[in-house]
Amino acid sequence: MHFKRRTAMQIADMICGNYPPESTFFVYRSSSYLTEFFSDVETDYAHDGTTRQYWVADTLEKILEEPQPGPGKVPFTFARVIQRLMDPTDAINEDQNRVGALEMLNASLAREGFEAYYAPDKQCYLRHVATSVTTAPEQNPHRPFSATELERREQLRVYLDGASEDELIEDVLLPLFRQMGFHRVTATGHKDKALEYGKDVWMKFTLPTQHVLYFGLQAKKGKLDAAGMTRAGNANVAEIHNQALMMLGHEIFDPEIGKRVLVDHAFIVAGGEITKQARAWIGNALDASQRRSIIFMDRNDILDLFVVNNLPLPAAALSGWVEVLPDEPPF
Repeated sequence: MHFKRRTAMQIADMICGNYPPESTFFVYRSSSYLTEFFSDVETDYAHDGTTRQYWVADTLEKILEEPQPGPGKVPFTFARVIQRLMDPTDAINEDQNRVGALEMLNASLAREGFEAYYAPDKQCYLRHVATSVTTAPEQNPHRPFSATELERREQLRVYLDGASEDELIEDVLLPLFRQMGFHRVTATGHKDKALEYGKDVWMKFTLPTQHVLYFGLQAKKGKLDAAGMTRAGNANVAEIHNQALMMLGHEIFDPEIGKRVLVDHAFIVAGGEITKQARAWIGNALDASQRRSIIFMDRNDILDLFVVNNLPLPAAALSGWVEVLPDEPPF
């Protein structure tokens, strides 16, 4: 990724704090504090005594040369730089919302098609304006969650308890996969069941080599089990097996290249749990080549990925949220 030199110099000024003390929104950093700043964002860059603004701009350009985690995203290190720069506790001549600092930063980032914003966790993130894709510095779904993230996770869990399959797809899965770098994410007639061929959604992902992989997705609202008699609200793996075969065997039309293509991988997504027996059953029922093409995602995967990718909760999840005590039923 490449930013214009003018943009890098302006952000460097903000990191250095090269403004009059009475009108600045940014902390002044001398040589040693610049080294400390870049150490805080998990890099080994140390100021070499040269002109601070030029050195920081050169360092930012090196950071921007790191691999992008996906389309519409900046390198994770650069995302950490912005988050450190906009730390609310560093507010000067304004409150911790840092409206003035945010306005200055966005005036520079707009030139590159990005904008910075504060999320509910009070951290600053970068969003690609054209695609609304956000780059969060740490998107590991297995890391410990903060109290704010745990609350958002619980809000989404309560929402999924009452969501229909269409709401699961439209309000949760489509935004999630778009945020994770998949593109041409398309719902295929789930409401009218027209020409699904086992797919609720199809999408594609471009590898760093520019090769493209195609994905189909079959979503079920509740628990996916392998019981002989399935309870109401759950789905049986035998049904999913048939849909997986249809998904892998039928072509989809990609209008961007004007050709019909086969799905490379199939996501089986459940709004509830996917039992071990269900995973084992469908694995045994498919041949070796088809088995390698199946990817399972259950509720915990959805919740964790939604939170770490810092996606806004569905409006219904926010409007209907009440904190429920452990021994009380939801209402």
